[in-house]
Amino acid sequence: MTDLAIYDMDRTITRRATYTPFLLHCARARAPWRLAFAPAVVGSMAAFGLKAIDRARLKELNHHLLLGYARSDEEMKPLVEQFAETTIRDNIRPGAIRAIARDRAEGRRLVMATASYALYVDAIAERLGFDDVIATRSVRGSDGRLLARILGDNCYGPAKLGMIEEWMAEEQIERSAVHARFYSDHHTDVPAFEWADEAVAVNATGQLEKLARNRGWRVEDWSK
Repeated sequence: MTDLAIYDMDRTITRRATYTPFLLHCARARAPWRLAFAPAVVGSMAAFGLKAIDRARLKELNHHLLLGYARSDEEMKPLVEQFAETTIRDNIRPGAIRAIARDRAEGRRLVMATASYALYVDAIAERLGFDDVIATRSVRGSDGRLLARILGDNCYGPAKLGMIEEWMAEEQIERSAVHARFYSDHHTDVPAFEWADEAVAVNATGQLEKLARNRGWRVEDWSK
């Protein structure tokens, strides 16, 4: 039996979301003139709110506006490392640190499954001691540079569960041989909650907390 502990990241492990702060961090550090595109970023968010674009396209547009269309690993590495250090220092919930330590002590394989970009999630997960990362990934150009385009699915909602299952297939892990504990703060992760053997609603949205209590899922507060 393989024991898995699968964690969402934004507002589950972290206090605040990370995607837009990461793009702003990169813009300020590398090309402050890109902050002039802030009204266009707001406009893309409005378009998403009006359902004119989907969540994946929103992320691609904002990536393009604040980071640029193509960036090399050499350009990105110092930005990613600095953002990861800042996140670990200022944006991790105390309860998450305890839960990760507990799951590690229990011998669980620690997996982060998040809609945020692997571009910077990998560095955060490494610092927290995770074994594996399932995240939204980016297309690379023929020259190897990272493009402002999502590779495959945005790891969000039902797609997150699909990507967890794809990862398990790649790792040759049979579902029948797994005990999975899943943590998240958001009701959009209901497919993964229902799939898991143990569902833990952490810092839950009102909708998720109500559902969790009706379903008998564990509810935890990691804010302290």
